[in-house]
Amino acid sequence: MTIKLMKPIAICLLMSAGSVFAQDAGYQKEMETAHKTMMDDMMAMKSTGDPDKDFAMMMIPHHQGAIDMAEVELKYGKDQTLKKMARKIISAQKQEIGHFKKWEGGHH
Repeated sequence: MTIKLMKPIAICLLMSAGSVFAQDAGYQKEMETAHKTMMDDMMAMKSTGDPDKDFAMMMIPHHQGAIDMAEVELKYGKDQTLKKMARKIISAQKQEIGHFKKWEGGHH
């Protein structure tokens, strides 16, 4: 192969690698943000001293974190089995957040 042919091939390889690294960086940043937000929200919770209320309050940001991370998987993931699981997680966790909020509404 001549140098003239190798240079464009090398440029293409570097450009495609760059986009993979950019995607990895995007994925990493979004996953870290989802995790940090979940942890910050959970740690900000003030205990009421009531185990039931504290459990419900803690589970809402925990479930939201699972939703946020599953959405990152849908955006960046490639494996169809994991993407299917992510869709199920989103659906189930949203439903459970609704149950927790409804419970909280009836237990002041």
